[in-house]
Amino acid sequence: MRIKSIIILLACCLMYVVGTAQSSHQIYYYTIDDNIAKPAVRKTEKAVKEATEQKADYLLLELNTFGGELDAADKIRTLLLNAPMPTMVFINNNAASAGALISIACDSIYMASGSSIGAASVVNQEGEIMPDKYQSYMRSLMRTTAEKNGRNPDIAQAMVDPDIEVKGISEKGKVLTFTTEEAIQHGFCEGAADSKEAVLAQAGLESHTLIEQKLSWIDKIILFLVNPVVSSILIMCIVGGIYFELQAPGIGLPLAIAITAALLFFAPHYLEGLAQHWEILLFIVGVALLILEFFVIPGFGVAGVSGIVLIVGALVLTMIFNVGFHFKFNPTFDGAYEVAKNLVIVLFSMVSGFFIALWLCKKVITAKTRFGTIALNTELTADQGFIAQDMHLQELVGKEGTAATFMRPAGKIEIDGNLYDATSEYGLIDKGSPVVVVKFENAQLVVHKSNPD
Repeated sequence: MRIKSIIILLACCLMYVVGTAQSSHQIYYYTIDDNIAKPAVRKTEKAVKEATEQKADYLLLELNTFGGELDAADKIRTLLLNAPMPTMVFINNNAASAGALISIACDSIYMASGSSIGAASVVNQEGEIMPDKYQSYMRSLMRTTAEKNGRNPDIAQAMVDPDIEVKGISEKGKVLTFTTEEAIQHGFCEGAADSKEAVLAQAGLESHTLIEQKLSWIDKIILFLVNPVVSSILIMCIVGGIYFELQAPGIGLPLAIAITAALLFFAPHYLEGLAQHWEILLFIVGVALLILEFFVIPGFGVAGVSGIVLIVGALVLTMIFNVGFHFKFNPTFDGAYEVAKNLVIVLFSMVSGFFIALWLCKKVITAKTRFGTIALNTELTADQGFIAQDMHLQELVGKEGTAATFMRPAGKIEIDGNLYDATSEYGLIDKGSPVVVVKFENAQLVVHKSNPD
């Protein structure tokens, strides 16, 4: 009898454990607490992938944003709509603009007290409302997303377009924004909650296992490097390094800086699926053409211009969501706005990098440090017996010789079997051309191309 009681007790315990395990839900949780841009896309891609792999029952996003890039928001929207598990969003303060689109893409919306959702008009970087062709696409995105999740599409459109009036909710001339209470009243929020635990309790998921997104150090580095500000700084380093390396040929610090910056720029974009093989190849070919123009082809012509165009094009295309030359941009699909925006970023970074490099070079060379100065500032005067230049070269004025190297404009000339450094006063001089020394100036022989009789 006693053994039977023990067996029954053990069976009850086993049933309780099994029942508890079955009622415990797996919740994958991650946060977006910044502008909607490439880092937010990467976090969402990682969240959906890991939640799927770990067979999570729900995906919970805690969101606080004033908006950001529409192409990034659309990509996050698509990821959430296609997620294999139910999705929930906890708006902890703000879900404005692109944040509103992301929120209504989730199956359930919960909001903290004092939060807001809406104001989803498309604006430029100065905060000015963009023309209607941009608003039209955003309206369609908001409408279709709301319809898919059983929400009022007219309300969703009113969050974009001030001309849309929703009776008793939104008057004409104002873009709609809901408070927490208003969102609950009009079916755009399932309930008010001030923590993720309260959200899960309201959703009937008190018994749960929370799987929080953990970013590895590699993830954190990639998120940092794909930030537009960091990308701009890397472009400055690439341009500055290439410029100084071309001024002083040889493998040195400027080249090392340029190569490192290029790797840091392209590697994370490649891992993010933004930089494709052909875009990286465009950049390499562009640099090769530029080097070819400087050291092989005289003057600055087709190769140099082509190199600059390829470099700029590769940098711009790397920063854009595209497959080949197909640009699926929001909101117009023609890509003009996104291309123009990133072109301005790249050109501004390149010009800034060039001038900052010049300034830094001057500062580094002439600045005094605890070890003295890098440049020699000591003044050597004739009174101390120092002569600034070899006056014997003055005797070569009027003599004829040949260009021993290609002069562009500096190079070497040969006179009476001796080699001398010289510079061409007018234009370029081919190797082997006859030259005549016209003057000796600033410790330098100056030559013209002579015209033999």
